Amino acid sequence: MVAGGYKKISDLPQVIPVFPLDGALLLPGAQLPLNIFEPRYLNMIDDVMAAERVIGMIQTREGGDRARPALAEVGCLGRITSFAETQDGRYLITLTGVCRFAVGPELTLPAPYRQIRADFSRFETDLEEAPPCGPAERTALFEALRPYRDGRGMALDWEAAEKAPTESLVSSLCMALPFEAAEKQALLEAADVEARRLTLIALLQIDGAHDFGGEFDDGPPRLQ
Repeated sequence: MVAGGYKKISDLPQVIPVFPLDGALLLPGAQLPLNIFEPRYLNMIDDVMAAERVIGMIQTREGGDRARPALAEVGCLGRITSFAETQDGRYLITLTGVCRFAVGPELTLPAPYRQIRADFSRFETDLEEAPPCGPAERTALFEALRPYRDGRGMALDWEAAEKAPTESLVSSLCMALPFEAAEKQALLEAADVEARRLTLIALLQIDGAHDFGGEFDDGPPRLQ
């Protein structure tokens, strides 16, 4: 079920606070832990916890100024599904992705954080359950993941990866792997889960080919 129980885009708030954070990717249905310590974002969390508990995660793009950079064209709405406060006043939250949005006009309001009008119309399918991937699609993902993992010397939990549903695994890899900000944005803006899986495979293959000189080992994945 979609976080917050949203069934259609008309249920979603049209004005949302946004948290610009380059390199951080939130996808529908996935979870993103955040450590909030800046005063303006502590203020933001206080406000949303008293309301609908949603914020928009978004990256920036060229333009604007250092204090107020231009926002990427697409972000993802997340609902706070876990909240804790530390002794030194930080907030430890978990966002669960709800639906992507196109960035509309930015509002001029007295709050210290930024707020926009969000357009969810292009992404209504984010509120629907994604169709499952078949065995061939899953095999292709693991075949691309192995040389990427080996080339970077990453200690991935291979056993957990093999047990995870393909759709969840795709989202987890997109969010956790150290892709560039532009690559993260491309993964976010992929038309659907299948397009995202293909984009992820392409990025893994490009990196794997670079590390291994273009030679791939087609054998089964090795456990670490």
